[in-house]
Amino acid sequence: MPHLIERTTQAARQRLSSVLLAPAPQPVDDAWRRFSRRGRPTDLAQPPAGSNLLPVRGDYGAPLVGHLLDYIRFGTDFACDRYERYGPVQWMGAFGTRLVTVAGPEATQLVLTNKDKTFSQGGWTFLIDQFFHRGLMLLDFDEHKMHRRIMQHAFTRDRLAGYTQQVVPRVRTTVPTWSTTRPVRLYWLLKRLTLDIATQVFMGGRGSNADSEQINQAFVATVRAASSLVRSPLPGTRYRAGVRGRRTLEHYFAQHLPSARASDGDDLFSALCQATTPEGEQFSDADVINHMIFLMMAAHDTATITTTAAAYYLATHPEWQDRARQESLALGDEPPDIDALEQLDTLDRIIKEALRLLAPVPLVMRKTVTDTAVLGHYLPADTLVAVAPAVNHFVPECWSQPDTFDPDRFAAPRREDHTHRFAWIPFGGGVHKCIGMHFGTLEVKAILHEMLRTHHWSVPPGYHARWDNTSLPVPADGLPVHLHNR
Repeated sequence: MPHLIERTTQAARQRLSSVLLAPAPQPVDDAWRRFSRRGRPTDLAQPPAGSNLLPVRGDYGAPLVGHLLDYIRFGTDFACDRYERYGPVQWMGAFGTRLVTVAGPEATQLVLTNKDKTFSQGGWTFLIDQFFHRGLMLLDFDEHKMHRRIMQHAFTRDRLAGYTQQVVPRVRTTVPTWSTTRPVRLYWLLKRLTLDIATQVFMGGRGSNADSEQINQAFVATVRAASSLVRSPLPGTRYRAGVRGRRTLEHYFAQHLPSARASDGDDLFSALCQATTPEGEQFSDADVINHMIFLMMAAHDTATITTTAAAYYLATHPEWQDRARQESLALGDEPPDIDALEQLDTLDRIIKEALRLLAPVPLVMRKTVTDTAVLGHYLPADTLVAVAPAVNHFVPECWSQPDTFDPDRFAAPRREDHTHRFAWIPFGGGVHKCIGMHFGTLEVKAILHEMLRTHHWSVPPGYHARWDNTSLPVPADGLPVHLHNR
């Protein structure tokens, strides 16, 4: 049928064969096998007669919840097992429906580059529209292109340099105050710090400390609501808490919008209010509020997760902590600007490796606009699709010893991230690639740089972090760390 798109090339088939025949990384806890293997494999839908396409194979899992609880418990280990069992295109049950999962560099590239505009952001709309309505990530096609063009004016290098000048002083006044007399839960310290940074850099310091705590709780509620089994705001549910959190955030940003409109400040809120394309396009008040809610969530949550992961790996690999510290100390005592932070090459590789081992956004949602195919597998229109970039970070044809913490894999001449364009994609890919990835990297660098200058840190002997995947991956116990003054 001519409207179906055959996306498989001979080279792709050869690479796919090597993936399926290669051993997948083994998870730490083999308990996942009891859960991931339950359910009888069936086909998602039968391809049209004469199309030469293959059905998508998979299984639903437990009644109603499907494999959602399995994913929450086992995260990327579970996703890698599904990839090993069914290949790069498979389906599973979740949220009371069937969800196609796409993983591996070839399949990921086909979906995220979306050359034929076959995949929409409707997958995100299904999960989070109630909480992050019309955020940039939820917009499609020409509308997304227009909004991104306007927003890009808030992320120029000059703007990034200005944001960095605001981030560094806040980091320098906060990190040295962390307790060294008892173990701390590092994740929560970092979350507080990144929210303070977001309030300063994004909001220009508008609002009080009481506002910050309320806003933090609202963001936690909205993010956790995305994975709620109950998709209606019934009393006592995460979904209802998320809806209330959204209302709190709307009121907060609407309250401060007039001052941001009137300001020519160097904060993101003012930048979005003033951003104008050469053609005169600007954001409406509703647009600014929607984008601020999404950007502040994305900025402080992903920065917290990335900094936490990097700090954890530095605690469990003290030789890398010492190596990065020497580089930071060589930078001197002056507050680093954007150019100085970009010179921290060792820290850059450490952050990239942390992003590989723990992708802050392990699933990227899409929905098919029309009947299509991926690597020869038939997907009907209106199919929810979850792209799993975190799986790509462990495929053995791209990465040597993928379970090992090895930042030098990102150094020349190895550059294992160059084995495929979509081998390493913690920021997504295609036209929806994260617009704030450079700011996020600078923020994480600034925090880790200050931690290295002021502290040594360690985790309890034999400790292994367990990541809670209820929403975005976070350490279930907050990551206990013992800080020592340097």
